[in-house]
Amino acid sequence: MPRQPRIALGGYVYHVLNRANGRARIFHTPEAYREFEQLLCEANEQFHMRILAYTLMPNHWHLLLYPREDTDMPDFVRWLSTTHAAKFRNKTKTVGEGHLYQGRYKSFVMDTDTHLLTVLKYIERNPVRAKLVVHPEDWEWGSAYRRICGTKKAQALLAVSPTPLPHHYRAWINGAEKSEELDELRKSVNKGIPFGAEEFLYRFDRGKKK
Repeated sequence: MPRQPRIALGGYVYHVLNRANGRARIFHTPEAYREFEQLLCEANEQFHMRILAYTLMPNHWHLLLYPREDTDMPDFVRWLSTTHAAKFRNKTKTVGEGHLYQGRYKSFVMDTDTHLLTVLKYIERNPVRAKLVVHPEDWEWGSAYRRICGTKKAQALLAVSPTPLPHHYRAWINGAEKSEELDELRKSVNKGIPFGAEEFLYRFDRGKKK
């Protein structure tokens, strides 16, 4: 079957994720996580991307991006993925051993209302659901840690969300997600389809805004 056209319009928020080929581990050490975060900073400067949230997991990563122009999101993710893969292969002396990532990254667009907050919470609580930490801010390789424990310089990587974060953010991010929200969100993740209210979904047809 032909691939469904990817939605990549500027001015919308996207959940982007990619996973290692064969679900192999790609981050083995704290240094490996830090190197990817450095690439995230470099990509941010190069493409002027608005990064709303992110989490790096042992064998995959999640980004919440808010591009300004239509080509910004694919250009940003392509540079980040290919640069990371090249550096990984060179450092581990595995050049020529195939693709680092399982394939093209997944992405879906979302409405900038409570749906955005649902996705942000899903991303930042990933390490908790995986039982890697007790609290999202305990996981050093994500935006929850950067938001709560980071310096002002570290926090500057994160752009202001078009949907304001809850005032009591720390308590909110430590609250468990609703199962029905997770089910709907995972459907969007698995199928790469828009995530939002019915009116928002009607604005997209086969990957194109109406």
